[in-house]
Amino acid sequence: MNTTCIAVSNMRPCCRMLLSCKNSSIFGYSFRKCDHRMGTNLSKKQFKVYGLRGYVSCRGGKGLGYRCGIDPNRKGFFGSGSDWGQPRVLTSGCRRVDSGGRSVLVNVASDYRNHSTSVEGHVNDKSFERIYVRGGLNVKPLVIERVEKGEKVREEEGRVGVNGSNVNIGDSKGLNGGKVLSPKREVSEVEKEAWELLRGAVVDYCGNPVGTVAASDPADSTPLNYDQVFIRDFVPSALAFLLNGEGEIVKNFLLHTLQLQSWEKTVDCHSPGQGLMPASFKVKNVAIDGKIGESEDILDPDFGESAIGRVAPVDSGLWWIILLRAYTKLTGDYGLQARVDVQTGIRLILNLCLTDGFDMFPTLLVTDGSCMIDRRMGIHGHPLEIQALFYSALRCSREMLIVNDSTKNLVAAVNNRLSALSFHIREYYWVDMKKINEIYRYKTEEYSTDAINKFNIYPDQIPSWLVDWMPETGGYLIGNLQPAHMDFRFFTLGNLWSIVSSLGTPKQNESILNLIEDKWDDLVAHMPLKICYPALEYEEWRVITGSDPKNTPWSYHNGGSWPTLLWQFTLACIKMKKPELARKAVALAEKKLSEDHWPEYYDTRRGRFIGKQSRLYQTWTIAGFLTSKLLLENPEMASKLFWEEDYELLESCVCAIGKSGRKKCSRFAAKSQVV
Repeated sequence: MNTTCIAVSNMRPCCRMLLSCKNSSIFGYSFRKCDHRMGTNLSKKQFKVYGLRGYVSCRGGKGLGYRCGIDPNRKGFFGSGSDWGQPRVLTSGCRRVDSGGRSVLVNVASDYRNHSTSVEGHVNDKSFERIYVRGGLNVKPLVIERVEKGEKVREEEGRVGVNGSNVNIGDSKGLNGGKVLSPKREVSEVEKEAWELLRGAVVDYCGNPVGTVAASDPADSTPLNYDQVFIRDFVPSALAFLLNGEGEIVKNFLLHTLQLQSWEKTVDCHSPGQGLMPASFKVKNVAIDGKIGESEDILDPDFGESAIGRVAPVDSGLWWIILLRAYTKLTGDYGLQARVDVQTGIRLILNLCLTDGFDMFPTLLVTDGSCMIDRRMGIHGHPLEIQALFYSALRCSREMLIVNDSTKNLVAAVNNRLSALSFHIREYYWVDMKKINEIYRYKTEEYSTDAINKFNIYPDQIPSWLVDWMPETGGYLIGNLQPAHMDFRFFTLGNLWSIVSSLGTPKQNESILNLIEDKWDDLVAHMPLKICYPALEYEEWRVITGSDPKNTPWSYHNGGSWPTLLWQFTLACIKMKKPELARKAVALAEKKLSEDHWPEYYDTRRGRFIGKQSRLYQTWTIAGFLTSKLLLENPEMASKLFWEEDYELLESCVCAIGKSGRKKCSRFAAKSQVV
């Protein structure tokens, strides 16, 4: 079948992948010519192709605009082994300007709704069916229906906010190409500065915005990896742009990071599981060998092979799924999540997370440093933060996955895991005064299927600080649970995201906010919000952190105050109908953040000092503040970002073991907490 590969229209530049017209060999295939049409019939043979090694790149040539290709130092991902045997074409086309001033877009296998990819590779057949896409390169090219009509259209595009509402904020041009509007209320000088800094942190790839750098302090001569785009760091930036009616940068980010998902990544010749998302990537402009005056943009991802501690990010893929749902909900662009490459990306992440292993618990088993707390802090095992994000990503996936014969097993696995995970966290991670009293009287060394102390927790583990700290009317989810170990520290992100995702029961969620309000001086004080409480000190700090000089008591991850947590606190408060708490916290932050040059974190028990190694002009600090403001101003938008209790999850779950063996559990106990 022949497929048209060149389309001409007056459209915005789009630089992705260019197959040269003659003697081109890419993805392991050669095309003899491209005379406005490209003929391929790859389905006649079966291939097992893993692709060329290469950076995603975008070359700027003489008079050609941009040219995108693959650098021969990294491996692109391709499917293998299916009857269809087609490679996964990651990108769609590259624009150049012809002699008539028109935009010429070369398209190669772009419409993923009509084809798919084999991604069986290292995925067990048991892992919820094989993932493949029919059609390979034998598909119609991408047809872009939207045609710009001069500067007037671009200006109007910039004026349209979320769901058609005018909510754009700022004095400069928005990322959609038009001037942004002022909101109904008067914008403070702090907000204006924040928007200017956020837009200044935007990173372009091939002329299009693809993310924001972690920090952009002009006085910082050693940025390390703070000049990269981090998946988790970009989430509050993405939400700020989405709530402000600017979705292009978020869409670009989602698609480009999806391209990076399945590249080869190794540490000392060992490769982690298929489907891993990078922690970050950097856009580099490098000279093209042998071509004077020509350069190319390349995306250089980090999967943990360059990170301190060499730990792969567990949370990146989870955040990516959560952001994809947020983009869909806030823009109404359901076509993006329906694309087959996006569906494949979701399924790869789920396969990685749901793969059977040795663990007996429904929680994810991870190592220290695999999430926001990316250094040794004693959170290895089953940290709450990862479980809350995992639960959220599962709920997102259940909404977005297209159910068919190839996904029904995966959807069933997602439902089962959601039910088991919610029961496990609610039952065993929750502590309040009643629960602490139960633990205080635990009997140990119980061997039976109906044991009360299932994890053999010793009562002496209850820390002295907790006895006096726990309020009568509040409670929270502990930081970690393993055999003979409960981490009683309060981890803010995990608890807030448990509220947002309804991982906790409505009563538990309310109790968490009650505890934060009751312990305001400990968890908020002068700057929202403590990343964890209390800090590890003295011998405990030396043993658990390895005497980490950056994680000293009440600094950085060890009890430091992180303003970026403000947006998640705001979202949780809006959900639980306590926006006044969020406004109080935002007002505290607004007094100090601009004056202190938007630090990454604050030190000391009450958050009064700028962190000793804190980066200034930290982007997710800026974005967290702006997102909080926008959420409070648009609570109807906030409602699209959280989840209510899912009663279907409480109806059926094979999770109980009685005296007569394994039995069907109707979850009456869990339902009683909700009802």
